Amino acid sequence: MSEIKKGFEPFIGNNPEILILGSFPSVKSRKIEFYYGNPQNRFWKVLAEFFGQPLPQSVEEKKEFLYLNKIALWDVVTECEIVGSSDSAIKNFKVADIQKLLQKIDVKLIILNGGKAYEIFTRHCRVGVPYIQLPSTSPANTHFAKEKWFDALSTVFGRN
Repeated sequence: MSEIKKGFEPFIGNNPEILILGSFPSVKSRKIEFYYGNPQNRFWKVLAEFFGQPLPQSVEEKKEFLYLNKIALWDVVTECEIVGSSDSAIKNFKVADIQKLLQKIDVKLIILNGGKAYEIFTRHCRVGVPYIQLPSTSPANTHFAKEKWFDALSTVFGRN
């Protein structure tokens, strides 16, 4: 039987220009208590390559990376019943109050990391900020295309 799991508070950082929304933290992320904790997830690798910076390793390095690069992170689901890490296992979820967050930050773009994040976001959230669905950085996604991530990031940050 599944139990209710809670996600993380949003990471806002320093005057973020972009908000990246995932679906819900994986088992490995919940273990380290920060976003994208599975070393096989492409998230940190793609961002580090785009910004031309070293791959952050520790949670503190990841927070500093986000802070310096003006990126906010959160998930569209704040709590749910889930067994394992698969998006398909998310049940009985509560949706993040994205509108309330956007009253505190002035981002130029929202990136939805994968199909489940996009599905929940478009069904439950109405915002006045441009948003885009990008291929999930999850290691389970066999159709990942970092070029799409680079293109989206470059609309806000320019090409590095």
